[in-house]
Amino acid sequence: MKRICVYGKGGIGKSTTVCNLAAAMARAGKRVAVVGCDPKADSTRCLMGRRIPTVLDQLKTGVPGEIAFTDSRGIRCIEAGGPEPGTGCAGRGIIVAMEEIRTRNLLEDRDVVLYDVLGDVVCGGFSMPLREQVAEEVYLVTTSDFMSLYAANNICRGIRKYAQSSGVRLAGVIQNGRSIVDNDNLLWAFAAELGTKVVGKIPMSSLIGQAELERRTVTEYAPESEPAQAFFTLASILLEHSGGCIPMPMTDDQLEILCQKAVLL
Repeated sequence: MKRICVYGKGGIGKSTTVCNLAAAMARAGKRVAVVGCDPKADSTRCLMGRRIPTVLDQLKTGVPGEIAFTDSRGIRCIEAGGPEPGTGCAGRGIIVAMEEIRTRNLLEDRDVVLYDVLGDVVCGGFSMPLREQVAEEVYLVTTSDFMSLYAANNICRGIRKYAQSSGVRLAGVIQNGRSIVDNDNLLWAFAAELGTKVVGKIPMSSLIGQAELERRTVTEYAPESEPAQAFFTLASILLEHSGGCIPMPMTDDQLEILCQKAVLL
């Protein structure tokens, strides 16, 4: 089983990336599962065409209910869920959900499992996939914006912290080109500083947003389009890739200098 975590700053496009990669991998004949580890519980919306009940919601009922759902492509979709905003720790929700998924053996028959994880590794729950051998490969989704790179660099601190004990590795950077600050050279330099590389770029396109409004992936909505083809290519790269590195995160000052140099070029 290939187990992949997709991390990044909130709102950076992780769920969009995960959904489209899952659809592309299923199209390639793989048995895929997507586990949403974001309290918004929207990681699988564009696969299922709706929001599905979360693990935490089902556990709250006191009666064990269905927590895994299958879309039309055969992709198994699970949402960990989280508490109402301001009422609890979302990270603890992930821990409880993961334990329930393991207990029910919901992922054992999959070829690929994609975890969509919010990029706040300060919280122990969001770092669980890094420290509990949930996944071996981590991909960072980021734009060229400083705060996105700051979050990605911070995530690398978490990867490095748990790399020796869990075997997790940074497998690469996925560039989301949707930002008005889109600098390929900066992304490549950033990846090189970490000890990895940019494995693919998703171009900015209104088709992605249009597809999401219809609760579909762009790979289904417009399969011949540029962004869909980018996802198909990226899916092939991730399926063929193995291993990764223990990243060398920069200090905050080093990251600022790297970004400042890029602006001056």
